[in-house]
Amino acid sequence: MQQKQMNVELRSKTGKGISRQLRREEMVPGVVYGKGMDPVAVSIKYRDLMAAMAGDGGQNNLITLVGGGSLDQSMAIIADLQRDVLKGTYKHVDLHRINMNEKLRITVPVILKGTAVGVKEGGLLDLAHHELHVECLPGKIPDHLEIDITELKIAHSIHVNEIVLPEGVKILDNPKTPVVSVLGRAKEEADAVETA
Repeated sequence: MQQKQMNVELRSKTGKGISRQLRREEMVPGVVYGKGMDPVAVSIKYRDLMAAMAGDGGQNNLITLVGGGSLDQSMAIIADLQRDVLKGTYKHVDLHRINMNEKLRITVPVILKGTAVGVKEGGLLDLAHHELHVECLPGKIPDHLEIDITELKIAHSIHVNEIVLPEGVKILDNPKTPVVSVLGRAKEEADAVETA
């Protein structure tokens, strides 16, 4: 998991007008919240937010907050991002201040490795879950969960309980949930239908 730094500035004023003004100045309004603290309104330079999310970890990167009074040197992750539907830019960010010794619940993207045997035989790959919910310590957050699909045959699936996990990571989704499948009929079945 990548660790980044991000400058934050405290803001005393809130509301739509202030948020619009900040966005015009290429700043993103945000809130930092966490266990045992009152939410704190902040503003972040747009380019600093983008830099904090750069790399494989994306939104799951661990971020050291710089500035912001009592927030200085706190660890946080991005809990939520609001986008402008038309422009695609970020309108607001929620940051969750974390304790490095307490487990987190977070979503992690699924990445497929290889080409399934079933796809080579004419099947269609179906990725049912692009991300999964995991629980782990902040320092153990994986950038992604990799699933090797090279042996996956037509009409077969790989389920949550079959995913190889990094040490200290637990998946919270139902163990019997299929994550990726190859759709289509096996060759023997198709041949039998044709013969009939």
